Amino acid sequence: MSRRTPSARPARRRAHAPVFAALGDRTRLALVAKLSEGELYSISQLTQGSRLTRQAITKHLRVLEHAGIVRCMHRGRESLFAFNPEPLYEAKSYLESVSEQWDQSLARLRGFVEERRLT
Repeated sequence: MSRRTPSARPARRRAHAPVFAALGDRTRLALVAKLSEGELYSISQLTQGSRLTRQAITKHLRVLEHAGIVRCMHRGRESLFAFNPEPLYEAKSYLESVSEQWDQSLARLRGFVEERRLT
């Protein structure tokens, strides 16, 4: 029987990969920070103050949308984007479970080393 907990299973890791990949870009992090203010933003509003084109911002938003971090809604011809924190909560939970696994592994290693030192 494996010592792995469900959080260490490859399927669960793969499920979080799009979130971590989406957050691995400075521009997307800036977009998430802006959208986390709680407002709906159009692509034009998100492009203001940026050196990026609307097309570039749109590509970044699509990556975030694919990861579930943002939602796109349509009002007439305008696309509005909103922050969805749920994937970040799930990723945080995953990282906490991985951290717990590492803590347990390090505690076992410490016990082993201390036991060896005493003999």
